[in-house]
Amino acid sequence: MSLTLTRRRTAAAVLTAALLVPLAACSSDTKSDDTKKDSGNSTASGSASAVPQANLTVLAAASLTDVFKTAGAAYEKAHPGTKITFSFSGSQELVAQVSQGSPADVLVTADTKSMDKVKADTGTPAIIAKNRLVIATGEGNPFKVDDLKDLADTKLKVVLAAPEVPAGKYSKQVLDKQGVAVKPVSQEPSVRAVLSKVELGEADAGLVYKTDAASAADKVDAVEIPDGQNAIAQYPAATLKDSKNAEAAAAFVAWLSSPEGQKILQDAGFQKP
Repeated sequence: MSLTLTRRRTAAAVLTAALLVPLAACSSDTKSDDTKKDSGNSTASGSASAVPQANLTVLAAASLTDVFKTAGAAYEKAHPGTKITFSFSGSQELVAQVSQGSPADVLVTADTKSMDKVKADTGTPAIIAKNRLVIATGEGNPFKVDDLKDLADTKLKVVLAAPEVPAGKYSKQVLDKQGVAVKPVSQEPSVRAVLSKVELGEADAGLVYKTDAASAADKVDAVEIPDGQNAIAQYPAATLKDSKNAEAAAAFVAWLSSPEGQKILQDAGFQKP
């Protein structure tokens, strides 16, 4: 074979190799980009489906009735396939249910002392919101109640939450602090029961949470109690150890402290935790 022919074949081979390198690189980059896209889609999908679907039962303090219905609807919309059933009652009744082994996934009380009573049955609680007391009166405040001292008027029909109810404990605390002696015509099993008595005209005034009065603004008036005379209610939320949906329950509790959950709570008048 001539030297000239050999040189021509060598040059052709080098040229072919040079042309193939960029093509291989393009192919590699394309695959790399496709892999990244697939990886990104996988990650996004994993994030969306990170919370397992479940039917959750949440035991919640009566004062959370309205806001939790809104929060539950928002959570279900953001987590398709998840269904939340709420059971609202006085915190003392919720604690009794947990102690008796009633099946549930999450517990939210209106004070830390109630939650502490079942700490052996729960995960670590997280404070999700705060609240404060106001004096609820009939619409237009017909008896001109201006402050806590007015509740001592024996001509006034005053209702309070029972002493074992968080709202009852807070009420006793603020009244005792101001030296106000009140003889309630009844002591109710939940703060919502107190609100109902005032709404129906069965009581002239009662101590309820600010958010409760706001939920019935067309039926009752709220008389503010100064900060120095008031009590701050804290709402701890925790998963229940016997929950059959532990991961989903923990996700809901965490969501309550998320920006989305906090916005719903604060829009309803609850304070930041």
